[in-house]
Amino acid sequence: MTIDLHDHERLDDLLTGGMKIIQRDDEFCFSLDTVLLAHFGTVPKGPVLDLGTGTAAIPLLLTARGATDIVAAELNPVMADIARRNVAMNGKASQITVIEEDYRHIGQWAESGQFSFVYANPPYRELFRGAYSKSDGVRRARHEETASLTDVMTAAKYALKYHGRFRLVHITERLPQILAALRSAAMEPKLLRFVYGTTIKESKIFLLEAVRGGSPGLSVAAPLIVHEADGSYSAEVLQLYGRR
Repeated sequence: MTIDLHDHERLDDLLTGGMKIIQRDDEFCFSLDTVLLAHFGTVPKGPVLDLGTGTAAIPLLLTARGATDIVAAELNPVMADIARRNVAMNGKASQITVIEEDYRHIGQWAESGQFSFVYANPPYRELFRGAYSKSDGVRRARHEETASLTDVMTAAKYALKYHGRFRLVHITERLPQILAALRSAAMEPKLLRFVYGTTIKESKIFLLEAVRGGSPGLSVAAPLIVHEADGSYSAEVLQLYGRR
């Protein structure tokens, strides 16, 4: 298959099922947190929505796990185009539908309770917090410029059926704020997993699953360690990347 790359684009290996992915050097590129989120929890059954899909990395990884009915929503037209091309290039058009839509206005393009699972790898930083990128695409992916935490929670609540599951990855320093926001949106935190760079470092990010209308009761999973003491990837991370 001939793959036409545009300016600033490159072709990367998704390291799962032989899939490839187009990315741009002037837009936000997927990283380990994307991979961790796609492999978090049980295999999703039923309709899935990915909020702010970017390159469609999460939907593509979910198809490798067995998901078959995924809607990938992306506001940025440049990234939406790349997502569509990535889905087509990997032969996943029957499993993933990419739509160029704003999830702040989800009621205009989706039905309430339409999805069994919602995924989000949202901007981690509030406005005016942390270093800003000169690239518009990178900055908007990292900072809550086009979508706030409240926007994410509101969209997830609307999209999920009763007892549907919301899965997200975020930075640990904002965990208290996120737990409060989930409950305000009638989504109960049920499973939490902290991610550590090494066993001697503090957790920087976490994975969380919440259930719309769920009963109280939070389980904390064993920690996920990314690197061994010598700097190499841990056995668990290598397995996610298909190296073991």
